[in-house]
Amino acid sequence: MRFLLALPLLALFLVATPAHAATATASFVKTADWGSGFEGRVTVTNTTATSMNGWNVQFDVPAGFSIPSAWDAVMSRSGQRYTFTNPSWAPTLAPGAEATFGFTGNPGNFPGITGCTLNGAACGDGEPTPGVPGRPGPASATATGTSIALSWGASPGTVIGYRVYEGTAVKATVTGTSATIGGLGACETHTYTVRAYNAQGESAAGDPVTATTTGCTGGGGTLPARVLTGYWHNFVNQAAELRLSAVPDEYDLVAIAFGEATAVPGEVAFALDPGLAAAVGGYTDAQFRADVQALRERGKKVVLSVGGETGRVQVASAAAATRFADSVHALMRTYGFDGVDIDLENGLNATYMAQALRSLRAQAGPGLIITMAPQTIDMQSTGMEYFKLALSIKDILTIVHTQFYNSGSMLGCDQAQAYAQGSVDFITALACLQLENGLRPDQVALGLPAGPGAAGGGIVAPSVVNRALDCLATRTNCGRFVPPRAYPDIRGVMTWSINWDASHDWSFSKTVKPHLEGMS
Repeated sequence: MRFLLALPLLALFLVATPAHAATATASFVKTADWGSGFEGRVTVTNTTATSMNGWNVQFDVPAGFSIPSAWDAVMSRSGQRYTFTNPSWAPTLAPGAEATFGFTGNPGNFPGITGCTLNGAACGDGEPTPGVPGRPGPASATATGTSIALSWGASPGTVIGYRVYEGTAVKATVTGTSATIGGLGACETHTYTVRAYNAQGESAAGDPVTATTTGCTGGGGTLPARVLTGYWHNFVNQAAELRLSAVPDEYDLVAIAFGEATAVPGEVAFALDPGLAAAVGGYTDAQFRADVQALRERGKKVVLSVGGETGRVQVASAAAATRFADSVHALMRTYGFDGVDIDLENGLNATYMAQALRSLRAQAGPGLIITMAPQTIDMQSTGMEYFKLALSIKDILTIVHTQFYNSGSMLGCDQAQAYAQGSVDFITALACLQLENGLRPDQVALGLPAGPGAAGGGIVAPSVVNRALDCLATRTNCGRFVPPRAYPDIRGVMTWSINWDASHDWSFSKTVKPHLEGMS
């Protein structure tokens, strides 16, 4: 969704209560739950004889749950652990007084919080529960085709053992600091948290760790670990006109823009644009085919992009899905394309497009490259058709390079605010939506304009793109938004377009490609 929802404003209030206890407390209550979300409230009570100079409440929520907004407190997040501090306009809490803050979360059926602390002590009585272990240290994971092996840092305190959770389900109970989760399928992504326990209770959860089993069969296996993708114009506009042979070595994947619709539903056609051919001094179909082959001999991949801003390709039936697969496969054989890019900016049907792409994969084989170029709005939630398509073909999908431009301000994965386009925060917070909702990091790339003129909004300096890569890969060089975890396998960058890059003396590719190559 594009806009923050208006939430009810609950004022912070102070209520006099008898000062009968020696320490401060904090209590949680779920005030509403409507299936797709919930609302909670925490009350901080100063039951001491002196004023509290600020308060800090921290707690964990189970994996799969999140808190997008809060009021009457300043909220921050690290993984599944949330921190709430007093607002600046209420710095102290008098003896015998209460302060209340609220928040909304999702999804619904919320089981409650764990690991609650107030100013570093347990929420219930102001002192840590005697003997309960501390949180486990950072976890790491390695995967095979059927299992994921985990290891983590030992918890402080007396520990009997550790429980490994996936969501709220216990997947393993061990006495050491490692565990292997077996019986998994190929190309499955799983997120786990670890808690230590002893006779007194269970610790707060450690930071989550995510891994994907091997055996993913998505195309593009010969693409490098870091990919720079660029679109090549098969038309004339204000950007430089280029023959395909002029594409520089910095680009790994070239998307030919565009394959177009015919009168037959689902059918895709391609022909060299006469205006472009004339603009470059004469360019024949045979020369274009030869240039495709020359790029491939240089180790590049070339795909046909279907759609574009004015594209009207529609795949809305089983018959159209078959026609799409057959016609695209025929163009691949004719021109030597390595795959297809889905850039349908006027809507798509996830069910039938998935059918079409699987049919194409059956014809073209496991080397087929499938990329997607959704707009930012298309990847705001897993209920969007583009996101549904990406997840449904995850096993054969190569890369999604979302267009992080021409969108205005939008929500990121923290659901905390609408980030302004044209910033490192916008890029990283919106990429995080995909990374935290089912796509593997090697399937996620950042789509940005190559310079002024290439887009109506969201243009950034290439150095900002490099900052976004660092932030996502290592959680360094970030802006205000810091992702909940690092994604070292983030796949790369796409730009619209190679022609606009040429118009700006190749500034984009000359800046971004060396940075991609230098990422460990």
